[in-house]
Amino acid sequence: MRGALDNRVYEGPGPSTFRMKVASVVGARPQFIKAAPVSAALRKQHQEVLIHTGQHYDDEMSATFFRSLHIPEPDYNLGVGSGPHGEQTGKMLLEVERVLKEEAPDFTLVYGDTNSTLAAALAAAKLHIPVAHVEAGLRSHNRHMPEEINRVVADHLSTLLFCPTQTAVEQLAAEGIHAGVHLVGDVMYDVALATAQEARQRDAIRRLGLTKKGYLLCTVHRPQNTDDPTNLKAILAALAGCGRTVVFPVHPRTKKAFEASGLLHDMRETLVLTEPLDYLDFQCLLIEAAKVLTDSGGVQKEAYFFGVPCITLRDETEWIETVEDGWNVLVGADREEILRAIAEFNPSGTQNKSFGDGRAAERIVDVLTGMR
Repeated sequence: MRGALDNRVYEGPGPSTFRMKVASVVGARPQFIKAAPVSAALRKQHQEVLIHTGQHYDDEMSATFFRSLHIPEPDYNLGVGSGPHGEQTGKMLLEVERVLKEEAPDFTLVYGDTNSTLAAALAAAKLHIPVAHVEAGLRSHNRHMPEEINRVVADHLSTLLFCPTQTAVEQLAAEGIHAGVHLVGDVMYDVALATAQEARQRDAIRRLGLTKKGYLLCTVHRPQNTDDPTNLKAILAALAGCGRTVVFPVHPRTKKAFEASGLLHDMRETLVLTEPLDYLDFQCLLIEAAKVLTDSGGVQKEAYFFGVPCITLRDETEWIETVEDGWNVLVGADREEILRAIAEFNPSGTQNKSFGDGRAAERIVDVLTGMR
């Protein structure tokens, strides 16, 4: 992929004897992926205190990602678990504040747009600890999404804003945020490049009885789809009626929605349902899928990185670059639109939007080191 970062020669951080203490806060699957390369780069020069809020707490959504991505064991696991947004965020705020008071870090590093991001940014800002936000500047422009509220608040509380794309920089500027903004590239692209070969060697395709490019891969987890029976039923009807093999790793929230609605029983014969997969198994399936259907922001990007057509089950996206380049189409939860995209959406050519050069984590640590 081409872009401004790709032509720069990155020399890496200069020598430093200063050892900063950075508290990194994670809680959900996408954050584990983003934290993996940053944590590895950070620990070469500084002390990291890794705080896991417990937002994703079961083995399939948490521990397997730490193992497959070689993330260090958390120094703190707050065990907050699931719950309504206000309750969950409040518990996280209380617990993260307690740890930050005890550790007194030089920076608090937050990732993405979850309730863990919001709680950590609020706790740090109220304690006058500078906040650094990885994946800053994303906007779906849909304030009905809790993630949009989380990312906007985190950006406005942050001292350092690490942007994955030029679009993110421009969106921050439109909100009057100019200071501390750094275009570093996308840390998920770092991970995708570093693990692609290992992912291709996984045997997930054989285990599920699939053939390369002979199946669709689908993920659904956002409340706008899982908590709306009409949307969920329309999506499943499209998958059941598309005439293709569909592999569907089931998120815990989606599983609860299936069970509550009775839809899970109806779909067992038409979908290849699996438990949530670890990062490398999922990447193996994604790389070899004919197309991907998802409401996940991270999966949209991962499909784009590997040139897999993406059908997004939402009406908007924060990763507009993937749409502008023709590799992602927004269909919402409209059955006919989903079926049409499965049948007719066939982009070709290279991916021309830049998500960096695979060295975003190094740039992030370089900027943090320069704040001493």
